[in-house]
Amino acid sequence: MNDDFEFTVPVLIVGGGACGCIAALAAKDAGVDPLLVEADARPMGSSGMSQGLICAAGTQAQAALGIEDDADTFFADIMAKTRGQTDPVIARTLAEQSGPTLDWMVARHGLPWELDTGFRPAYGNSRFRVHGWRGHGGQEMVDLLHQKLAEEGVDVLLEAKLVDVIATDDGRVLGVVLERPDGSQERVGCETIIFAAGGFAANHAMVAQFMPDMATARNNGHERSQGIAIQMGERIGAALGDMGAYQGYAMLTEPQGIPVPPGILVEGGLIVNLAGERFTDESADIAGMCHPVMAQPGTHCWVIFDAGIEGRCAYIPETQALMELNAAKHGDTAEALAQAIGVDPDALEHTLAQAHAAQRAGAPDGFGRDWGQDAPPKGSLRALKVVGAIFHTQGGLQIDGAARVLRADGSALPNAFAGGGSARSVSGPSSWGYLPAMGLCTAVTLGRIAGETAARQVLAQAALT
Repeated sequence: MNDDFEFTVPVLIVGGGACGCIAALAAKDAGVDPLLVEADARPMGSSGMSQGLICAAGTQAQAALGIEDDADTFFADIMAKTRGQTDPVIARTLAEQSGPTLDWMVARHGLPWELDTGFRPAYGNSRFRVHGWRGHGGQEMVDLLHQKLAEEGVDVLLEAKLVDVIATDDGRVLGVVLERPDGSQERVGCETIIFAAGGFAANHAMVAQFMPDMATARNNGHERSQGIAIQMGERIGAALGDMGAYQGYAMLTEPQGIPVPPGILVEGGLIVNLAGERFTDESADIAGMCHPVMAQPGTHCWVIFDAGIEGRCAYIPETQALMELNAAKHGDTAEALAQAIGVDPDALEHTLAQAHAAQRAGAPDGFGRDWGQDAPPKGSLRALKVVGAIFHTQGGLQIDGAARVLRADGSALPNAFAGGGSARSVSGPSSWGYLPAMGLCTAVTLGRIAGETAARQVLAQAALT
């Protein structure tokens, strides 16, 4: 059947985001020439729409700053955040391999990721473990990764959309059918395949099926997140896992469509509804908080912060973009800000006073938020209009610790691997298990593992022939 293909490659990678790029670099480093195919003319996907942040434990960047972190601590954080309702094999793999993966990215490929000390431990991460490229976001990350692919001589085929997978009855992938912009199709054979084509947040039918509570939510994910790799994998015998998992987000600015960085809340910001009242603990759940926001009367809520919080978060590209657009409403007092955003002045002043009283008392407030040393907003105030949205899905093809795609009985498909948005992650069954920067942690860590494992399989097979 291989004669039906125009050509055959040892490792075929579907998807040109962070997972696919890292998988390609890893396969190349392992001594095998991969082919990466990407549907868009300029790769973007969920990776490009992200902040470009990666959580990783036990990195050299952490050690250089005296941050004590290790795989056991990270694993415990994942299991605690997900209430034990995640795949422990994948969780252990990410906990153990995220640090070595990030160190390899920096040392071997010169990727400029460093520990983001402005992203304090929060929302499930008990240590400083969020790494990023300071002053740069997700699209710049994807562009840089493709530059690294070019430098390493990795072949990339753009504007090549996956439309079919050709496999034997036992699930061995022989090749794929790719569609070009003019409607023509190419058949490309492969010895191994890595699914790295993103999730399904833009597929309304799949969202309605697997996460009906978000069926009417705003989608702030990439339009190509249609779940094609997940659908193809299932068709050839793959099991699915945690298909109800996703990263929701409560702070997508309206009408700018720019996410308010989590640091705004971590540093002391809060959220009020159209009555000027708080309704949730803003420090508890960065992803699941979209639900209480979406449940408020009216069409939106307001993130309230002050000049000091804005200054401490000003290094973040999203904050900079919002400042440049003059997106925030301003007020030198609670009354002035309330008038600017159309909420009751007495209610907003009372809301702020209650938060300050709890902070001074050193006790959790009525919503359970423990303010610690973080002062609620005061002085020169700001407000950003926000809505709840879905950013990306976290369920997908069931995999093992080697990123091999598994059947329902736990056996592995012969030559299929997956990572990133195409694979099951470690957010549990819904949104409340998501840890900050876990999306890209999953992408790069499983990407590297998939690339290395697929390359080893190709080389082992070649040694037998």
